[in-house]
Amino acid sequence: MRILAIECATSTVGLALLDGETVRGELYLNLGSHHAEVLLPALEKLLAMTGVTLGSLDLLACTVGPGSFTGLRIGVSTVKGLALALDRPVVGVSTLEALAQNVLPTDRLICSLLDARKSQAYTGLYRMGAEGFPVGEGRERLIGIDDLLPELDQGEVLFVGDGALAYAKAIKDALGKRAIFCDSGKARLLASSVGVVGRRRYQEGAVLDMLTFAPRYLRPSTAEAKQAAGQTGSSD
Repeated sequence: MRILAIECATSTVGLALLDGETVRGELYLNLGSHHAEVLLPALEKLLAMTGVTLGSLDLLACTVGPGSFTGLRIGVSTVKGLALALDRPVVGVSTLEALAQNVLPTDRLICSLLDARKSQAYTGLYRMGAEGFPVGEGRERLIGIDDLLPELDQGEVLFVGDGALAYAKAIKDALGKRAIFCDSGKARLLASSVGVVGRRRYQEGAVLDMLTFAPRYLRPSTAEAKQAAGQTGSSD
């Protein structure tokens, strides 16, 4: 099965082409440019480098959140357009689950953290399942880092993601030697991990409706928050 995986959930852009679980090519771009300016040229480059055509793809996989509002919208919209044009199935992958995939295999509890600013993080807890993929423990959340850390009160915890880097001091102060940090290369969101998890999602039958699926933000946008505040204010 030939899979195109696209990752736009943070300030970076990632694309990968996989044959099964074998990565044929991958691009990771941290250019400080708008996702819309980078994504399609990067896709053309990846196809040219690997000698793959869009028509030969079997499956599309993309991150669906949590993460950047703008990045997720661009990534999801691009995948929808490709899926409709090619008549190919789409699977969605959590950014936090993709981060957990980066650090497998491990017998430690995995804490995926994406920095959400204001001392908050998007977080999900995972263990490695019997088949070697991440298995979630509880729901994904937007939570204050000072509220999260007291919950991690047993055993070693392996932290991964840019939130682990942003809040490293607070994590070390709270957990001491129980806090384990992955290396910087595995802390990045990688499209290849999205592709590996996406293939499993497809095998489980978790295909998305390409017309209706949407990103999962876990937090209202600034505009939505302002609108809610205005509505609340007008009713008081």
